Amino acid sequence: MTRTLIILGAGGHGRAACEMAQLLGWQVAGFLDDRGDEAPTFADVACIGVMADLSAHASHVDAAVVAIGNNPVRRRLQEQVRDTGIALASLVHPGAVVAPSVAVGEGCMIMAGATVATEAVLADGVIVNAGATVDHHCRIADYGHLGTGVCMAGGSRVGEGAWVQAGSALGYGAVVAPGEVLAPGSVRGPA
Repeated sequence: MTRTLIILGAGGHGRAACEMAQLLGWQVAGFLDDRGDEAPTFADVACIGVMADLSAHASHVDAAVVAIGNNPVRRRLQEQVRDTGIALASLVHPGAVVAPSVAVGEGCMIMAGATVATEAVLADGVIVNAGATVDHHCRIADYGHLGTGVCMAGGSRVGEGAWVQAGSALGYGAVVAPGEVLAPGSVRGPA
């Protein structure tokens, strides 16, 4: 049976989520985006409303995903999804490698080429972007966000709402504080 998904956000991340969902066999009902009719159509999927219209779609979809990179906005919208009673989907690209012992929370996205290794924990609303590596026993707290090509060595941790931008590297046991933003290409040594 085909499952139906609604995607909040029709920007670049939303379109990547749409493509990934379709690869995973989801039927994408449409995008919600505050640009309304100005939002782009992608892969024959149109914008069907603004974020405030979410509850009107609750009976028409099986799940939702919030495809917005901004961590505080993603958190707020995921809370709105929960309030409507719509399930939050986590999407794992078929080209990602995720160990069977990994814990993945609600509303996560693991993009193409990402690797998530043994006993890593991804809390709710986490984004692991294309080509990122999350080594064994790493922890990413709620609404943490890894940019493309980020490398987390074993046991490193990303705090709640932190953003580790593209190409950054965290050494073994390194810690990124809650809400911290690491510039692209940053290197963080062990704690």
